[in-house]
Amino acid sequence: MMDIHMILKHLPHRYPIILVDRVLELEKGKRIVALKNVSINEPVFSGHFPHYPVMPGVLIIEALAQAAAILSFATMARLPDDNAVYYFAGIDNARFKRPVGPGDQLRLEVQTVRQLRGVGKYSARAIVDGQLAAEAELLCAYRPLEGKGS
Repeated sequence: MMDIHMILKHLPHRYPIILVDRVLELEKGKRIVALKNVSINEPVFSGHFPHYPVMPGVLIIEALAQAAAILSFATMARLPDDNAVYYFAGIDNARFKRPVGPGDQLRLEVQTVRQLRGVGKYSARAIVDGQLAAEAELLCAYRPLEGKGS
């Protein structure tokens, strides 16, 4: 289990783009279950359908990717630093099944499908109140930044 203080050590993201609030379960190399609490106070809701606030699908996918990054960093037994980044390399079969809005809690479930030479493939699902909200296959790559050591 990880609280926000541990999450901030495992992700380079900060407000307003940090999208994981808590980690409930983590099996290194296998899976992670995390939570994202969706609040009306988030900046995106002032412009994304203000009359009916809906969390953009791209942010749901980003939340899943951040959970995958936490799983990857924990699996590699390293923390993010200024010498490398963890990039999206691909998003396949993304599907959105129900809207997500303020007051919802996203349960982010990510499983490692394959990890090889710093590239990970993940099966990811976002669930709200037991209902599938979104799912996707994510491909992420850990890469040193040019001109920096790692």
